[in-house]
Amino acid sequence: MTTRVGVVTFPGSLDDSDARRAVRLAGAEPVALWHRDRELHQVDAVILPGGFSYGDYLRCGAIARFSPVMASVIDAARGGMPVLGICNGFQVLCEAHLLPGALTRNDHLHFVCRDQRLRVESTDTPFTSAYTAGQEITIPLKNGEGGYVADERTLDELEATGRVVVRYLDVNPNGSRRDIAGIRNEAGNVVGLMPHPEHAVEPLTGPTTDGLGFFTSILTKLVS
Repeated sequence: MTTRVGVVTFPGSLDDSDARRAVRLAGAEPVALWHRDRELHQVDAVILPGGFSYGDYLRCGAIARFSPVMASVIDAARGGMPVLGICNGFQVLCEAHLLPGALTRNDHLHFVCRDQRLRVESTDTPFTSAYTAGQEITIPLKNGEGGYVADERTLDELEATGRVVVRYLDVNPNGSRRDIAGIRNEAGNVVGLMPHPEHAVEPLTGPTTDGLGFFTSILTKLVS
């Protein structure tokens, strides 16, 4: 049976088509989900893509968090469905309280766009099982409000429980606390990361194909 992965489009989403392409290249069936639709159309996993939902007119992701589809996504996530938030999607997951902390304005106050080296810290998620712990990868990063922040108690808990999924290497591009580039929830089924793995899935367009593992991991997890 084909694995179906839903990709939500909000007003202002930019990378939804890229995410659907990455899902297809990984061997799953991408399913387009509209932000006003409460139905998830029997998908096995959900991706909240990058972009500028609602133009970032409030806090990034703060309006999208109240889109009708998010009520279904929140329920499904709490029931164990794998959910991946990329860049703006990470912001939406934090605003929806599916992940702790928040994403704030880059500490240098400039938009950043670069190929970013990362270290995979946790492979115990539906989106990182294709990697090995400590593996170093390079995928694109592009954000203006990508600094991950949380109180010290939350940061200590994320570290102690292995919930930091990926960490910035060489340079911290946005001021994220403890070089955190991505985290997961306590159950491990919800992952948010600021860099864009969907832009590194084929040699023609990416600096590497290092991002494909985030999408092939879904197949391994759901089939097993």
